[in-house]
Amino acid sequence: MKIPFHKVDITGQEIKGVIRAVKSGWWTMGPKTIEFERRFRNYVGSKHAIAVNSCTAAMHLALDAIGLKEGDEVIVPAITFTATAEVVCYFKAKPILIDIRRDTLNIDVSKIESKITSKTKAIIPVHYGGQPVDLDMIKKIAKKHNLFVIEDAAHALPAWYKNKKIGTLSDMTCFSFYVTKTLATGEGGMITTNNKRWADKMKIMRLHGMNKDAWKRYSKTGVWFYDVMEAGFKYNTTDINAALGLAQLKRLETMWRKRKRIARRYSEAFKSIDGVACPTIDDYTETSWHLYVIKLNLDSLKIGRNLFIKELGKRGISSSVHFIPLYKHTFYKNLLRIRSSQFPESEYAYKRIISLPIYPSMGQEEVDRVIWEVKDVVEKNKK
Repeated sequence: MKIPFHKVDITGQEIKGVIRAVKSGWWTMGPKTIEFERRFRNYVGSKHAIAVNSCTAAMHLALDAIGLKEGDEVIVPAITFTATAEVVCYFKAKPILIDIRRDTLNIDVSKIESKITSKTKAIIPVHYGGQPVDLDMIKKIAKKHNLFVIEDAAHALPAWYKNKKIGTLSDMTCFSFYVTKTLATGEGGMITTNNKRWADKMKIMRLHGMNKDAWKRYSKTGVWFYDVMEAGFKYNTTDINAALGLAQLKRLETMWRKRKRIARRYSEAFKSIDGVACPTIDDYTETSWHLYVIKLNLDSLKIGRNLFIKELGKRGISSSVHFIPLYKHTFYKNLLRIRSSQFPESEYAYKRIISLPIYPSMGQEEVDRVIWEVKDVVEKNKK
């Protein structure tokens, strides 16, 4: 039995929703998208939600809304997917990398302030694996230095910080609906904010800078005329994607509870194993469990992380690494001219982290199989 790293959780609700969207004849952004935005903002509790075609697009539009410009600086964690820093580079601005906490793998908030300069414009904290960062401290720093906070919440749906849902706590929050995410539409994203001016601008900029989308022009009450307000982007989503999103949103917390049960089972099984460290969850947060990331105790093992993953693969268990630190990639090496030694906690984590399969449709037998194989690889490779 092979166990994939991820398997999409779909039911008849998603299939029926897509069929209805296709049969409606309205395949691009239209009434289903509008409904998805409404239901999403109601779920997280924000005043505005803007649907787009990726979390990358969401972060790009958010930075555009705050007026990021060439030469500005934006603080991001050293361990994250490239999109978090990539969007900063779209403006010829500079991502400033901050080391992480060894335990949670989130950005080390205590190291942010020393990197703030007169050029710093914003902070993009990432909720690694779905666990919220210390937003109170980040917002305190941002307020002191007059900075914007744009959350990269690609992993964090649903997640709670001090009993408040992620999506309403900062200037803007950006979510991902990529196929592996906790709410999946294949490709897709959402921006939430309580700022109407930003929301209005992002709605225009997501579709070529036009003041009217196709639904407003071609529906029964629409008119053909539109104006181009700015040089915008092609970031709109479709009603087919929105139909998937609506069905997934209805099941979101059910799927989350399944993830939570799997995570609990993993942690109970691994907590007594010397070769493996379980995820650390801050007591003031509730994680989405988008990822379940173990850290290897290399002092007690004869093999490193890469060989450990290879051994799991031989046994039919797919796993992954989240993420390769940004400073190790050629682009950021050349751009930022920084050394690995400047990020000791990221270096420590990167050599040890492995993401195990965790998805709602995992059966008990599959979970037990992952546990058994991880334990067996540890046992057979003890020093």
